[in-house]
Amino acid sequence: MEDPKEPVCQSYFFLKPEGASFLELLCLLCSSDVGKRRFIEIECSEEDVNKVTELRRRWVIFISVVLQWSFLFFRDPLARTGDVFDKWLNLILANGGLLKLFINRLKGKVVKPDSFTSKLSVVGNVDWRIELDDNIKPEDTRYKGALSMMAAKWSYENEDLVKTVVNDHWKMKFLQFYNFWNDYLGRDSTQAFLFQDTTSNPNLIVVAFRGTEPFDADEWSTDLDISWCEFSEVGKAHSGFMKALGMQPNNTWPLELKTEQVNVDQPHRFAYYTIRKKLIDLLQENKSAKFILTGHSLGGALAVMFAAVLAMHGYEREYELLMERLEGVYTFGQPRVGDAKFGGYMKEKLQKYGVRYMRYVYSNDLVPRIPYDDKTLFFKHFGPSLYFNSCYKGKVLEEEPNKNYFNPLWFIPKSLNAVWELIRSFILPLRRGSEYKEAWFMRALRVVGLILPGLVAHAPQDYVNLTRLGSLPSLANPNNIIPQENSKVD
Repeated sequence: MEDPKEPVCQSYFFLKPEGASFLELLCLLCSSDVGKRRFIEIECSEEDVNKVTELRRRWVIFISVVLQWSFLFFRDPLARTGDVFDKWLNLILANGGLLKLFINRLKGKVVKPDSFTSKLSVVGNVDWRIELDDNIKPEDTRYKGALSMMAAKWSYENEDLVKTVVNDHWKMKFLQFYNFWNDYLGRDSTQAFLFQDTTSNPNLIVVAFRGTEPFDADEWSTDLDISWCEFSEVGKAHSGFMKALGMQPNNTWPLELKTEQVNVDQPHRFAYYTIRKKLIDLLQENKSAKFILTGHSLGGALAVMFAAVLAMHGYEREYELLMERLEGVYTFGQPRVGDAKFGGYMKEKLQKYGVRYMRYVYSNDLVPRIPYDDKTLFFKHFGPSLYFNSCYKGKVLEEEPNKNYFNPLWFIPKSLNAVWELIRSFILPLRRGSEYKEAWFMRALRVVGLILPGLVAHAPQDYVNLTRLGSLPSLANPNNIIPQENSKVD
């Protein structure tokens, strides 16, 4: 019998792009009867159905499905391209740059990547930094943000690299590395790792979720999906992020899958249940420890969703204790994850347990501005935006400027800002030191950013910089929100 307190998915709207044909897509634009489309699964109120059938909503659905279908169609070629790209980037890194690789090849003395550089991901080649900033101590208000961003950056790498960095460079305790199963995709897709910062008091456990891999078609498809599921008393949440954490195929978060049933010997491990069990074990061993959740991009969305599902199960005392030990959620370039009701639910729960929600946004980053917050889509951010401009000067705002990104009035300011970011990449290391010297690949992306500034602004480079160099009033109390209309954004 179903527990009356258990979170129940009372309505949903799912897109299944693999079932879409050209004719079906054409019918979607021409007919308001969306329930007949084979690639749409819908069970919701009449009010929500009426919204979905509006032409502008059907147009957005059309675009979302076409983009998802395109990524899925090119899944294998994209993955192979990524493998080749990784190898070339690491070969260039091992030889000290593109020019030196060319010279070494002429001399017949090409340096092969070592055990470390041969395994770096594309994201790792964007920002090579390994060490934490020695100038930011545990008592510094910037410390947890800076540590969280470095963890979020390294979450893109493989287990061997992560373990080496945490143990040998950061001098902290590596705990566990995971690649979790997604039942909806039918494969492992959700990567995360845990480590313990024994330098802080009390000991701090960090859970870092990986963001979107540049050549992973399934993850891009998740980002572009506008599907949702609504849970009673919680609100509507992005279903792709829920699925990545371990929502079951019947669209529920059952307590039947209890923590004691989740173990490393299971053929398929789900992110939420496995990490929850691990945290319970760790926090029982160390009564003074707390934990934080973090992630960049998609990883930030998963960090928020983990806290949301934990709050949904908070009626169980064991899981409520986890909420009491949750120090904060630190996200970087996080997309919107739910509607206004979901935001209200999360605000209430985070305030109840004294959990800090630190949502960092850099300049013109595209990702925090999607999915759209307008009359067509319902997605909204909750909590303050810790917004930093391209000089790393921060403000605490209700919403980042140009909240839906594609406003034509912002085209020229964004382009000029991209030019400044390219120039700044040469100036910053001269003023701040060699650790701020950008990789050749990042500078190449800056050039691309002259055309697509929002994509390059999403890279980890600037998020690491803002946690180290940024100034932000009221950082110690991010709930002091400066109203958007009364704020001047530099």
